[in-house]
Amino acid sequence: MTKRNKIIYWISTIWLASGMLASGLQQLFHTKGFVDIIVPLGYPLYFLYILGVWKILGVLAILIPKCSLLKEWAYAGFFFAMSGAVFSHIASGDSMNEIVPSLVLLIMTVVSWYFRPADRKISSVNP
Repeated sequence: MTKRNKIIYWISTIWLASGMLASGLQQLFHTKGFVDIIVPLGYPLYFLYILGVWKILGVLAILIPKCSLLKEWAYAGFFFAMSGAVFSHIASGDSMNEIVPSLVLLIMTVVSWYFRPADRKISSVNP
């Protein structure tokens, strides 16, 4: 892995982890901002608890060494959560101000996943 790719990986991963941890904690504790976002989208408030716990666990999974399969699941979960958030905002007619945070985290998810080092990937086993 080149030095450039390592830098891209760590910058995107730190941004992703910071954003997911911050939003996960806010969702877990039902801060007013997230309650004000999720109610107009039509989701129940208990959904915030589920998303918050999953995001925090996902951050732990992508940051700890080893556990490549767990990392893949965490990246997939982040991708589904953030793409779902983007499309939920678009479908409800929200402005770009509400779409951009989810879109940025979606992009960081893809960039971090794409540039992850070989020791953080699932290695294929040839029989």
